[in-house]
Amino acid sequence: MTGTAEEQRASDLPVVPVRHPGRWIGAAVVLVLLAMFVHWLVATDGLHWDVVRKYLFDPSIEHAAWHTVELTVLAMVIGIVLGVVLAVMRLSPNPIMSGAAWAYVWFFRGTPVLVQVLFWFNLPAVMKSLSLGVPFGPSWFHTDPKTLITQFGAAVLGLGLNEAAYMSEIARAGILSVDDGQTEAAQALGMTRLQTMQRVVLPQAMRVIIPPTGNETISMLKTTSIVLVIGYLELTATAQVIGARTFLVIPLYLTVSIWYIAMTSVLYVGQYYLERYFARGSIRALPPTPLQRIRMLGSRNPV
Repeated sequence: MTGTAEEQRASDLPVVPVRHPGRWIGAAVVLVLLAMFVHWLVATDGLHWDVVRKYLFDPSIEHAAWHTVELTVLAMVIGIVLGVVLAVMRLSPNPIMSGAAWAYVWFFRGTPVLVQVLFWFNLPAVMKSLSLGVPFGPSWFHTDPKTLITQFGAAVLGLGLNEAAYMSEIARAGILSVDDGQTEAAQALGMTRLQTMQRVVLPQAMRVIIPPTGNETISMLKTTSIVLVIGYLELTATAQVIGARTFLVIPLYLTVSIWYIAMTSVLYVGQYYLERYFARGSIRALPPTPLQRIRMLGSRNPV
């Protein structure tokens, strides 16, 4: 049977693609707005692009950029390590452990990070000494808090401890995403709770943890700008100082914006390859990377 006459006539009808005039109108509006914005950037003399070019690779700006990167790395290391510990404590059957972790998250998520940075910076004013020893007993080590909690120390503590509260929720969500059968199988093999977490649960939870962690890292890179309130000269604070001295504030802010965009772009690439690495085993074939796609296009169209 080859089908009825009606089916044959239907198959002979021409196929006309559905037109979407609204999409073309929307694209045209976006292009016009983009062209207007680019023209404004180029034609506005007050932006002083010559000043932007002058300070883009100025030694003080480059040094401040490294300060920003340093703050970001240290704060994220503290946040990730402490966040994982807090997540494991939240999931502990011990009510004291889970309650302490919950209280930490509740407090640090409930107060602004700016207030926390200012708190740590001003803490040495009310602490006369910092000691280490037996609780309520003799101490073995004494030091002046001002030598430890400097501008840099206050910035790292404020950003890192605040980030740990958010990372704990991200890590907890990743741990809960792993099927309970994985934990039961590991325990049936004789693994302890710690071994099960290290060898079975966390490696699988990384697929869920990595994307929001990448977003938190990118956010942290920009959040470091708030430490200018305590006088630490990171990227934004340095631009503000130079702008106040030269009375060219906008060009300096454009300069640091270019630096922030460049650094966050590097983090985007790193996040992409980390997600790709931990996606192995979850899908049969990984999608090609941008470089692999370029090579594929080159092999199809040889010069």
